[in-house]
Amino acid sequence: MKKENHDFADVDPVELPDNAFRELAADESYRPLMHPARDYAEVTPYSVGMGLLLAVVFSAAAAYLGLKVGQVFEAAIPIAIIAVGLSGALGKKNALGQNVIIQSIGACSGVIVAGAIFTLPALYILQASYPDITVSFLEVFLSSLLGGVLGILFFIPFRKYFVKDMHGKYPFPEATATTQVLASGNATGPKAGAQAKLLVVAALIGGIYDYIVATFGWWAETVTTTAYSWGHTLADKTKFVLSCNTGAAVLGLGYIVGLKYAFVIFAGSIFVWWVIIPLFGAYASGGWAMSPDEIFRDYARLMGIGGIAMAGIIGIIKSWGIIAQAVGLASRELRGAAAGSKTVRWQTDISMKHIAYFIFLALVAVLLFFWIGVIHTFWQALVAWLVVTVIAFLFTTVAANAIAIVGSNPVSGMTLMTLIIASGIFVAIGLNGTSGIVAAMVIGGVVCTALSMAGGFVTDLKVGYWLGSTPRKQESWKFLGTLVSAATVGGVILMLNHVYGFTGENGLAAPQANAMAKVIEPMMMGGSTPWTLYIVGAVLAVILNWLGVPALAFCLGMFLPLHLNTPMLVGGLVSWAVNRSTKDDELRRARNDRGTLISSGMIAGGALFGVFSAITIMCGKELPTGGEELTPQLLGLAAYAAIICYLYFNSVRAKKD
Repeated sequence: MKKENHDFADVDPVELPDNAFRELAADESYRPLMHPARDYAEVTPYSVGMGLLLAVVFSAAAAYLGLKVGQVFEAAIPIAIIAVGLSGALGKKNALGQNVIIQSIGACSGVIVAGAIFTLPALYILQASYPDITVSFLEVFLSSLLGGVLGILFFIPFRKYFVKDMHGKYPFPEATATTQVLASGNATGPKAGAQAKLLVVAALIGGIYDYIVATFGWWAETVTTTAYSWGHTLADKTKFVLSCNTGAAVLGLGYIVGLKYAFVIFAGSIFVWWVIIPLFGAYASGGWAMSPDEIFRDYARLMGIGGIAMAGIIGIIKSWGIIAQAVGLASRELRGAAAGSKTVRWQTDISMKHIAYFIFLALVAVLLFFWIGVIHTFWQALVAWLVVTVIAFLFTTVAANAIAIVGSNPVSGMTLMTLIIASGIFVAIGLNGTSGIVAAMVIGGVVCTALSMAGGFVTDLKVGYWLGSTPRKQESWKFLGTLVSAATVGGVILMLNHVYGFTGENGLAAPQANAMAKVIEPMMMGGSTPWTLYIVGAVLAVILNWLGVPALAFCLGMFLPLHLNTPMLVGGLVSWAVNRSTKDDELRRARNDRGTLISSGMIAGGALFGVFSAITIMCGKELPTGGEELTPQLLGLAAYAAIICYLYFNSVRAKKD
């Protein structure tokens, strides 16, 4: 085991060190921007108040956009940009620690929104068929709050493993972009100024690019072969389709993820779209009459869900030593065992003794909520509680792994599998019909929010690790951000249902919630469940693991749409090309670092301008249509080629120090 070394320089660096994004050598230590043992202003009335305000604003915006188009923008990056801009405008000195807290509290919005809107609107959707289903603000609020709290508590014991022990082994694309943004506000000097300028310019280019296409549709947001007559004929006869999202943010995401994982994800997608879907269309009953998108949505994607679930189980088995270590540490602290050495501020968590107590209290609250507020029969509530506890805890590491690898949490897929498992158990114990639907969806909301929070929290804590903030402070104040975000989301969901609804021609689409409703209804009301597809996906994950292929990344590719996986590969190829553009190792690192900075800016700009797009849509702007006509498609190809050239040629402009 590598010896811990805390002999850090006294002077704070102004930029991230060169070992921030790579694995450390055997005798090497990572030194964050803020001195690990020195105290800094972090939790202040300004940082807490601003974090809570942004949590409210972003919760409302993300909930509306997510229910309208099915995409929840990541709030961490735009909140980091706002925090840096405000600290500069207000003339705050040494504001880095406060900005980390603002980002950490405010980022609760995106993860709570994802957990809530993917599940709970399904109850409103099913109300149209079953009027005796009722939904209250308290159910929505407590489901989101308790799930968020469990996600925080379950992840804290794994913080050290993911953010410290695995340093440089995971790309952490979203955390990388967020860190670059926050670090830019701390930078001084000519080189730092040039880096900050590069980040801002890349953010503006990527943000304006994505805003124009998402809001006005000047070119196709997704280029696809079905837009051409030959491609449409090919799709009808063979179900063969190739599509690619032309967004700048997703391209930047692919660059940071790198070619290895991007290729595995794309391979999973190609396996579904170029093998499974054509085979289904050719040989399955009625398959020839369905479009490739319909086959993917109703059949092929379900294999991805089974694969994600099995990959998660495999990951749990492989991580069992880590889980046991975390539980063992908590057990030793509960028995009063003293720590072997004093931990520096930078690596200080909430004590495991307190975490164990808080987990106990949270689980008691969940049980009471299920018993008194949802199910009303104690032993059935107890079974539901056991399902939530086991799945939420074990899948915490899966959610964190997914975020660390690709920056995308397959929370809807894991929640769907949770609903399937929970529903099967509920039916077996006599909890079915409309009461079973309500129980399953509320419980699904708790699990979905817990997994969403665990995946999002690893980003916050990795950002804090790179910059040198105090984990204990991030962890403590995350609870308040969760409370405020859960209350906001609960109110927004009820309001949107009252104003728009989630069914009918003028209702909000709520695609994930509609998918949940489609799965849960037949199970609870006596219909059929596609167990065969889930099992095929699970078996495939086992085979992939045996072959040494990253099963989670591959199955993520099976679950996510092709048009989102293709640009990941394109970004990975750009990263590969930049790294192969010179044989000089020092120059290669400089070029790759510049590409990472530009990609971070593109992701940041896309996320921030995604908020502007949401505001524009909320103000009445209609979503663009007609993207599959020839002219928008050709313009989309040209625009995408331009943004790829910008990323590559600007990256290789880097020079050695």
